[in-house]
Amino acid sequence: MQKRIICVSVINEHSVLARISGLFAGRGYNIDSLTVAPLPNSNLSYITISTRGDEKVLEQIIKQLHKLIPVLNVIESSEIVTQEIVLLKFENNEKIGNISALIAAAGGKIVSFGEKNIIFSVSGESARIKDLIKSLVNFAPKEIVRSGVVAMER
Repeated sequence: MQKRIICVSVINEHSVLARISGLFAGRGYNIDSLTVAPLPNSNLSYITISTRGDEKVLEQIIKQLHKLIPVLNVIESSEIVTQEIVLLKFENNEKIGNISALIAAAGGKIVSFGEKNIIFSVSGESARIKDLIKSLVNFAPKEIVRSGVVAMER
């Protein structure tokens, strides 16, 4: 099983996402992450799919994606830049200085703070986000939310 990032440009209309995810479900493959956003000044959307599977089945899915009517473009390449965002909520206590230092070292920042909680944001490649989360588990985060992968061809 190999990890794949697939980027799809589609006409922004109802049921497109259901049809695309149905291709994966029909073959028993899970979508690890899925992000969708409209493209500025158009009636198009950009879908980024992160999945795992064997070469043969993923190749078949990509071929079938090309055949869907609202799909304009499918990119599956090794020349893709990926990023992900994670939001991390911690209790505002004596450990916050250590937490803040780790997050700053990862290029993160505070996005919300209050008397009880502080929320940090960090963006980067998925593996880097995963490593950061592992290093912060000992500080007992109250909540962790990951955005899913966004990608763009170089």
